Amino acid sequence: MAPAERTGLVRVDDATGRLAFRHSLIRSAVVELSTSDQRRNVHRALAEAWTEVPEQRARHLAQAAEEPDEQIAALLEEAAGIGARRGDGPAAVSALVRAAELSPAPNAYARRLAKAAYVGANLTGDVRHVPRLLDEARRAGPDADSPAAAVAAALYLLNSYGDIDTAHRLLSGAIALQPEPYDLTDATLSEAMSTLFMVCVHAGRPELWSDFDAALSKCTSVPDTLELLRATFADPARARPADWERLDCAIRALPGTPDPVRIVRIATAGAYADRLGAMEEPLRLTARGGLGGQNIFPAIQASFLWSSHAWFSGRWPELRQVAGQGLRWCEELDYPLRSWTGKFVLACVHAVCGDYAAAGALADQMDQWAGSRRGHAVGCYAAHARALIALSRGDFEGAHRQTARITPTGTFSPFAGHAVWAIMDQVEAAVRTGRRAQAAEHVRAAREAGLAAVSPRLAMVLLASAALASERDAEAVRGLDAALAVEGAEGWPFDHARVHLYLGERLRRAKAPARARTHLSAAAEALGRLGAHPWTERAHQELRACGTPVPRPGASALTPQQRETARLAATGLTNKQIAEKLGLSPRTVSTHLHQLFPKLGIASRAALRDALERLDHP
Repeated sequence: MAPAERTGLVRVDDATGRLAFRHSLIRSAVVELSTSDQRRNVHRALAEAWTEVPEQRARHLAQAAEEPDEQIAALLEEAAGIGARRGDGPAAVSALVRAAELSPAPNAYARRLAKAAYVGANLTGDVRHVPRLLDEARRAGPDADSPAAAVAAALYLLNSYGDIDTAHRLLSGAIALQPEPYDLTDATLSEAMSTLFMVCVHAGRPELWSDFDAALSKCTSVPDTLELLRATFADPARARPADWERLDCAIRALPGTPDPVRIVRIATAGAYADRLGAMEEPLRLTARGGLGGQNIFPAIQASFLWSSHAWFSGRWPELRQVAGQGLRWCEELDYPLRSWTGKFVLACVHAVCGDYAAAGALADQMDQWAGSRRGHAVGCYAAHARALIALSRGDFEGAHRQTARITPTGTFSPFAGHAVWAIMDQVEAAVRTGRRAQAAEHVRAAREAGLAAVSPRLAMVLLASAALASERDAEAVRGLDAALAVEGAEGWPFDHARVHLYLGERLRRAKAPARARTHLSAAAEALGRLGAHPWTERAHQELRACGTPVPRPGASALTPQQRETARLAATGLTNKQIAEKLGLSPRTVSTHLHQLFPKLGIASRAALRDALERLDHP
């Protein structure tokens, strides 16, 4: 030490007793020049110094170990659990793999490798190493068939080419092998039940849910998150008021929670009940955590949960950004299973903004995945996106067909949770296709389920839907007025603007043009701010019918060069390719497109083809 201090390489801080190096590279050189024995001795010393911090002590003991040691392996497995609960997925996986290496018994080696595979798949979102870890575990011992292995294998299957029924059998079989009653204080068994829940949600079929409920009835110490998810998210139309009260208590207790998995699960439980706004900050923090390369799986889920709230709350530019980041993570990790919620909300925004091609392409992807795997829930996402495309185009028969895929109009099918998000779309499609009685039955079913009391948005939606289903204009006007008067209704701008639109339509029909203009103008302004161009034009058409002059999209005529630029852009050519064909600079092409979008009432080049068709064939 003395020669090193004299030459200035190191310095001891008298106040703290810490050793400081003149340069970090000197510190690295010391480690590089040390022998393995020296490093192990240092790790043993550090382990003694960290007696009050079990996680750090276990890691240093593992580094100091020269041969298998069950005691150290057990400590390291415990440390991995601490890291996983904190959300540090990569560190937890690393600790479990090292714990497996230190396991003297083949069964323990197999179990810990399987657990590493499941933590990697369930927390980091990375399923690419799952097959290798599970293969090594299976070669080592029978504990490879543990619940942890089943979780990892099920997630791998669903993110590759496996189907939901196979994943369900894997998980149900692994759980059934455990001694009864099932002890869910065992983290891996609890995770197997949670993954089985997720598989049942994607399936959306009662026969799979009956197996889950049978297993749940044999469990002790059921986590509150799993109870909440089953009570609210699985089948919200059959949730009880007490279930929503328990959920609200859990949400109020959430600030400061460091566990990203808990945050995501409670948020999921509140998704259909419009509770995501109350969890915005925890969801944002969890989503941002993925940017550091840790907790990617919860970050993906948090991104899409927040995006679902952004869809309803009208924050669509932010939605595109946050959902886009989540989808990039899914693509990087080859993890399509969790991408569908993000693609759904993006498809919804594209649909109501008139980007029908983009919305349809996302719906095609959802249908393709759902069809081969019997994933009814993802099929419901696709159906809802297609219903919004049809409503935006005025194809009400098409919208009715699509919403009936989610649940038959007039009923809420068991475990069709998505039907709660599609109520007003389904009722409007039914009313405008002459199925008014079915629309009224749908409203009655929703009210009997107690959905009007679940959130202000659902209260507004049900009042508006009942008014739409009414044959009497006076009754409809009163109902729509009541819907607009719901406290907090303005927080859901797209639905709120639609209610203004429906009220304006009814008032015009009831020969009250002055009042109609007030509501139609409010609808047009709000829808225009959102960029929902087809719906804005619908409000403008009603205003024209009231005698209010409103310019039509495209009425400010395109110049010949702008029209030709638009035509070429609609075929998919890039700005550079268009510039070469027209003898212009790419900058001029970009300027033309920027100027013609407002004239056509669109927001992106994806909507050009339909806009030009409307312009040519009004």
